[in-house]
Amino acid sequence: MTAPEPTILATSGGIRPGGHTFFEFSALSTFAVELAGITGRAPRVCFLATALGDNEAVLARLHDAARLAGWQSSHVQLFPMPNVPDIREHLLAQDVVWVMGGSVAGLLAMWRVHRVHEAMRAAWEAGVVLTGVSAGSICWHIGGTTDSFGTDLRPVTNGLALLPYSNGVHYDSEPQRRPLFQSLITDGALPPGYATDDGVGLLYRGTELAEAVTEVDGKGAYWVERGSGCAAVEARLEVRRLT
Repeated sequence: MTAPEPTILATSGGIRPGGHTFFEFSALSTFAVELAGITGRAPRVCFLATALGDNEAVLARLHDAARLAGWQSSHVQLFPMPNVPDIREHLLAQDVVWVMGGSVAGLLAMWRVHRVHEAMRAAWEAGVVLTGVSAGSICWHIGGTTDSFGTDLRPVTNGLALLPYSNGVHYDSEPQRRPLFQSLITDGALPPGYATDDGVGLLYRGTELAEAVTEVDGKGAYWVERGSGCAAVEARLEVRRLT
């Protein structure tokens, strides 16, 4: 069973330091797996750490965290070559695809070289739940703000565009994020979009936002659009607390 319609949970969270393992998956990632509706077997979750250059230690730690969560895990890596014979076929066999943060610019470039962007669209249309953190959130949208190019944030505008919005991540924890996201929307470099504080996720059904959810009390999600004159208009959204 897969989700009944194309489903994306785009987050600024879902993973935390672990106790018995280096990482643990937190409530946002658990919610993403629940969205797939799997019963009677372990959910199949595929990791992509392209944004960190397919770092082997990170991938091993993700697999450790998946075992702790009771998931059947796999991964797709692109360095030095793809590790599966058919990326599209592999992703279509999953319940959830989980994308790690890092360089969203590098992720998008490598995905296009290996046609992962086409495989992701096919998986999304088939009901495989797509999720991830930071770069693994921006990538599904038209674009957002990124530190892929250095410590001063810059825009990225060539996302997969499965979702017709921009996306702001780490909205409350990195000082450059909020003002740059707003100015890019005001200038027209990015379309209107949604932003998340750390610990918050955006659930999309098809291309429409269904709800915002949080694993941390007091955190927010926001809709940002161009207002009259030179100012952006930011509206705080209702956010549901995950248990």
